[in-house]
Amino acid sequence: MTADALLLAARALSDAVDNLSFSAPVTHTLNPLDYAWAPHEAYLRRFGGGKKRIVFLGMNPGPFGMVQVGVPFGEVNAVRDWMKIDAPVAQPKTPNPSRPVEGFSCARSEVSGQRLWTLFSRRFPRAEDFFADHFVLNYCPLAFFDQARNVTPDKLQKSETKPLYEACDEHLRACVRALDPAWVIGIGKFAENQARAALSADFPLLKIATVLHPSPASPMANRGWAPQAAAQLAALGIW
Repeated sequence: MTADALLLAARALSDAVDNLSFSAPVTHTLNPLDYAWAPHEAYLRRFGGGKKRIVFLGMNPGPFGMVQVGVPFGEVNAVRDWMKIDAPVAQPKTPNPSRPVEGFSCARSEVSGQRLWTLFSRRFPRAEDFFADHFVLNYCPLAFFDQARNVTPDKLQKSETKPLYEACDEHLRACVRALDPAWVIGIGKFAENQARAALSADFPLLKIATVLHPSPASPMANRGWAPQAAAQLAALGIW
């Protein structure tokens, strides 16, 4: 079963990265695959079955998305109301008081996730119809913070990214073997570059491309992310 393979890969990834340590600017590291495993498992079991034509790849968990509910780009309303996933979320082993984990009670919206899942849910009103042919993963499972400030993986010390990226690469290869997609679409250039580095040698027929990242930190994304992303996917012949 494809979902079983994804679950095994996610467990292996969580174990591989759980004890890694990171220096400044990182003050706190959260692993949603640990404390938010219940909704993540529900996501993989409900939507990870069967092969997919397109896999979208994000960078890492956002503070009000996957950090809260264990689902990539996991804007709470999209996960609960569209995906119909609502599961218990525990507390991290080393909580970050500046970014508390409130699970499905989190009232803040993950803007990137809201933009992403709104685009998908408007095109596919039933989540099952979207996930019949598509899937969404994150490259890195860890969230990094400098107190309240989100730190993206590309800002980590280079010496500390080697074991992290090795584990993430192995997980990504395991997911691609299970899902057998025609396309991996990096959501942003970082994810595209990591996908190319991890996958090109082992999967020479796999097509890898990118769409604009929906982050509110991107001036381009703030000028109408959804129509730009949809146009990029249409230009690739995907939509």
